[in-house]
Amino acid sequence: MNTSFSPHTFDFTTAGRIIFGTGTITKLPALAGPFGKKALIVCGADPQRIAPYVENLHQENLTTIPFSISGEPSISVVEAAVELARSNQCEMVIGIGGGSVLDAGKAIAILLTNPGAPLDYLEIIGSGKPLTHNPVPYIAVPTTAGTGAEVTANAVIESPSHRIKVSLRSPSMLPRIALVDPALTINMPPRLTAYTGLDALTQVMEPYVSHLANPLTDIFCREGITLVSQALVVAFDNGNNLEARESMSLASLYGGLALANAKLGAVHGFAGPFGGMYKAPHGAVCAALLPHVMEANIHALQLRTPTHPSLSRYQDVARLLTGNRQADIMDGPAAIKKMTTAFSIPGLQSYGLQPEEMELLIEKAEQASSMQGNPIKLSRQELEAILNAAL
Repeated sequence: MNTSFSPHTFDFTTAGRIIFGTGTITKLPALAGPFGKKALIVCGADPQRIAPYVENLHQENLTTIPFSISGEPSISVVEAAVELARSNQCEMVIGIGGGSVLDAGKAIAILLTNPGAPLDYLEIIGSGKPLTHNPVPYIAVPTTAGTGAEVTANAVIESPSHRIKVSLRSPSMLPRIALVDPALTINMPPRLTAYTGLDALTQVMEPYVSHLANPLTDIFCREGITLVSQALVVAFDNGNNLEARESMSLASLYGGLALANAKLGAVHGFAGPFGGMYKAPHGAVCAALLPHVMEANIHALQLRTPTHPSLSRYQDVARLLTGNRQADIMDGPAAIKKMTTAFSIPGLQSYGLQPEEMELLIEKAEQASSMQGNPIKLSRQELEAILNAAL
């Protein structure tokens, strides 16, 4: 495996504590207890799905204030949650759900202690002021296997008026505790399994070819790619296969650890702005873009910087995805295309993308922080070709 552009010095940060394993959800009351007696519980559209876990908190004399979100957290939704938590004097936040829920929880926890409005702190569309006060304690409990949001230091927030998704970002936003119980992902339907699983794959691939890759993120990325290559199809075909679910939860966790300490790339550079412009599942957008971004990056690197270390890393990716030590570099995107076909991943046009809006999407993508991690700067023509291929 290539390690040639791993620096000799690096910085690595993550959640204060990571607890992983089937059945670990039973530890939640004991983990929350030291943080206080009243918690805001952030969950998805159906609070009944987490009712047993909330009842366990009640049995340990914790008072809970529920807050349900549907879809991506918007600025107004986050503001409403902060007001609810503040008026009820919540001492902690617990997020139990998918990536959007976990991101909302991170945003709420830190805005409870930092005065002003979200726009004071949001990047790109806001003032981008630093978040100077530590958040209230936050426990992140994922129920999907894709985003790794339980170990990342940002929260993606939607601004419908700007047609964009942007981030609150601060090292202090890392959850106090990440509690990852793969059994909570058993009920994910096949389509959601595919979308989140391919997001997890993207998040262990992009940091691996990023210029900020380091020896520790490399370990997570290589292992994560292998796990997804072996487990995603199994989890898609048989959602009750706990071994596959455990592998996917671990790969998702690895992706969060990697992206929080290295950079992502053009897939997420496009996916963030796309999600702000069109109603689309984030993982599905990443899946539609991934093989075409890989091909564009490989071709651009071969043409302009043929000795770039990311090329040998893309070779590693092909070998890990296929399990073939002799795999050609282009076998990597071919393997992804095989998966997206098997999972019936829709093209970007199905969400409303039209050729006349590509220029605006490209402009927004070029400003995205994730785009800065791409191994090579792609031209406008190359970015447009990716979108056309992903339609």
